Amino acid sequence: MDPERVCPQHAESRRDIDREDYKYGFRVRIGKEPPTKKRQAEAGRIREKYPDRIPVIVEKAARSNIPDIDKKKYLVPADLSVGQFVYVVRKRIKLEAEKAIFVFVKNTLPPTAAVMSTIYEENKDEDGFLYLTYSGENVFGSF
Repeated sequence: MDPERVCPQHAESRRDIDREDYKYGFRVRIGKEPPTKKRQAEAGRIREKYPDRIPVIVEKAARSNIPDIDKKKYLVPADLSVGQFVYVVRKRIKLEAEKAIFVFVKNTLPPTAAVMSTIYEENKDEDGFLYLTYSGENVFGSF
C-alpha cells in the first residue's frame, strides 16, 4: 500500500512507512529497522576493529552562534583528555583563539583533565556512541 494513501491517523502505526525523526539534533530515518539498532551495530563494529578508540558524535548546540563543524563522527584515542579533544574541535571549526568554546556531555561540562574513555563509559548512549555538544557560550546555565 502506498504510504501517501494511508489515513494519517493510521500512518504512524505502519512499520514500513519511512519518516524522519530527531535524536540529539540529528535527523535519523525511522522505518523497517530502527536507527538505534543500526548505530549499535556500527558502534560494535568500530569498537571491535579499533578497541583503543572511542566512537564520538559531535554536534553544535541548537542556539549557538559558533560555526558548524565539518565532520561529526570521530574515532578518538581512549587515552585522550577532554581538553585535547576540545582542541581538535576548535581546529575543525576554525575558531579564533580569543573565542570560547564549551563542550557538553548530556548537558554537563566534563572535567578538562578527564580521559575520554572514562567519559565514554559513564555517558555513552544506548547505541554505543558518545554524544558531545559544543557551543560558543555556556547555553545550559552558568558555572
